[in-house]
Amino acid sequence: MSKRIALSDSNISVNLPREINTTNYDFITNFEGKLEKYLGKEKHVVALNSGTSAVHLALILSGVTEGDEVLCQSFTYVATANPILYQKAKPIFIDSELDTWNICPMYLEQAILDRIAKGKKPKAIIIVHLYGMPCKIEEIVAIAKKYQIILIEDAAEALGSMYKEQKCGTFGDFSIFSFNNNKIVSSFGGGALICNSIEEKEEAIFLATQAKDKSDYYSHSRLGFNYRMSIISALIGTEELSYLNDYVNARIANHQYYESLLDGVKGVSLFKENDDFMKSNHWLSCILIDSKGSEFTNKSLRNQFEKDNIESRPLWKPLHLQPIFKNDTFYGGNVANNLFQKGLCLPSSAHLTKNDFNRISNSIQKFL
Repeated sequence: MSKRIALSDSNISVNLPREINTTNYDFITNFEGKLEKYLGKEKHVVALNSGTSAVHLALILSGVTEGDEVLCQSFTYVATANPILYQKAKPIFIDSELDTWNICPMYLEQAILDRIAKGKKPKAIIIVHLYGMPCKIEEIVAIAKKYQIILIEDAAEALGSMYKEQKCGTFGDFSIFSFNNNKIVSSFGGGALICNSIEEKEEAIFLATQAKDKSDYYSHSRLGFNYRMSIISALIGTEELSYLNDYVNARIANHQYYESLLDGVKGVSLFKENDDFMKSNHWLSCILIDSKGSEFTNKSLRNQFEKDNIESRPLWKPLHLQPIFKNDTFYGGNVANNLFQKGLCLPSSAHLTKNDFNRISNSIQKFL
């Protein structure tokens, strides 16, 4: 059988030092510095062990505590919302809009007004740049400022994406990245919290290293976490950041290949930018299949891929439809659910070969 074509894999070749002093945190600060230089805009980076940890610390630094409400994009991976529950807060889920598949500004403002009318002003908003596509960030930032609500930007999938020439991950009061194995840049696990002040960065590092008080002995007055990035991950991440532009260009080339391959196919539409001022890194190339206009469905195409040893996946199942969140409030219509029902993520690794593309093309042609 042919080698399995992965949805989004990492192919990393890193020359690690022969000897590593595991008490030397310069490797971590070097990684933070390189990411800070890339982001610019006087951002302060805290390297952590996952993007989920970064969301959790962002909520803590935002003052979210038990009983608070946090507005959250529904159409995303569960890691965006789980930290809300860590804080014993209450998620309020918001539907998407069709242009970017991200949080709908209209429903977002509707939810804010309704929660305020009910006497419970939300403490924070979590937005996502889904599959690398920038959300309608200008409108959302304006809404957050209008109602003075902290904005947390989940850019886990959007390193290298841009909105009006500004890098995603630099718009929020706090922002986060992920360096998981399937991301644009991988450090074999890891994440980053992006802060707007050095004081916030220092507080995040304090919390991420078990909240050790300044003392000659181990003293702890607050709850802390073991969230700091490992030295090995920092070493890998530092080198991998050097290839970010190459990886983004490769994903864009994948997208352009699929655009050509699927051009004119009835009932199939490729997820792409609708505005010139948006630039997606195309972390994953995704399609929607309208069964009324097509002779196949997302499920039947996925089954064919599986037969041909090619990995593909459905789009995220909206969080407000997940059993764990079944009792939580949702504002919106049926956009996110329709996307879930019709969508499919195609193989999008930065390391796809010509032979891989030929196999993918042949598999799709069986349906055409």
